Amino acid sequence: MITASVVTLFSLGFVSAGVLAIASKVLYVEEDPRIEVVTEALPGANCGGCGFAGCEAYAAAVINDPDMPPNKCCAGGPDVAARVAELTGKAAGDSDPMVAFRRCVKVEGKVAKKFEYFGIMSCAAAKMVQDGPDACKYSCLGFGDCVRACPFDAMWIEGDLVHISPEKCTSCGSCVRTCPNSILELIPRRSRVMVFCSSQDKGKAVKDVCEAGCISCGACIKKCPAQCISMVDERIHIDHKACLAYGPSCEEVCVEKCPRDILRCLNPDMISAAPETEPARYPEESHVADLQA
Repeated sequence: MITASVVTLFSLGFVSAGVLAIASKVLYVEEDPRIEVVTEALPGANCGGCGFAGCEAYAAAVINDPDMPPNKCCAGGPDVAARVAELTGKAAGDSDPMVAFRRCVKVEGKVAKKFEYFGIMSCAAAKMVQDGPDACKYSCLGFGDCVRACPFDAMWIEGDLVHISPEKCTSCGSCVRTCPNSILELIPRRSRVMVFCSSQDKGKAVKDVCEAGCISCGACIKKCPAQCISMVDERIHIDHKACLAYGPSCEEVCVEKCPRDILRCLNPDMISAAPETEPARYPEESHVADLQA
């Protein structure tokens, strides 16, 4: 009886192995060998910054899709883009280096706590409890979900705020996708101006919780000669491409007209100003001081 059972199981296993072996031959799909070569040229971070699940997926796309550019690997930068372009026979093209930026100055704005949070040390978890412990429900919650998501060790928490190292940031976007309050944004490293606030409230509602927050008055929108400032999703949005294309001839009038001084200059060495006027500088902001590094 036992012998018969063993023989039966052995036979089934032998037949199944044969079927799988035949299927592997019949259903085999030959892969372009260039995919492996391109994958090896990529940094292997699998950060998702290119929009694909991993480096191999992007390598397959850049080989098989003639419209897929070779410079989408933000972690690899220009050198990797040039190598991928060489391997695929495509033009590397130009790309404007980006960096993650924190749209929150809650410490400067003296944002108070609504309550003490004792739950899971996660921004996503804290957000589920009355929109978080901060009086401003759009602030940086400071529990470090973005820090844990960053594959390049470019972020850390200090003073209840996330800080970003421009030198280490590759603009992969992992932090931006992780932040429940959308206070992180990717901007060109050579951006001239930026709003240091992500609030979607207006006027008194902002003033009641933050001494520095954007009140959405629209003064910057009205004064911008390049028309590159607008209101998107109830908060100020800057079209940096248009701003950079217009150039410094506007003398950053948007910064001058902001009644809350929350629209500020970046990269002050590039900023023009009238001879008698010094451009705005904010060296205390760790994510601004070396933005061009």
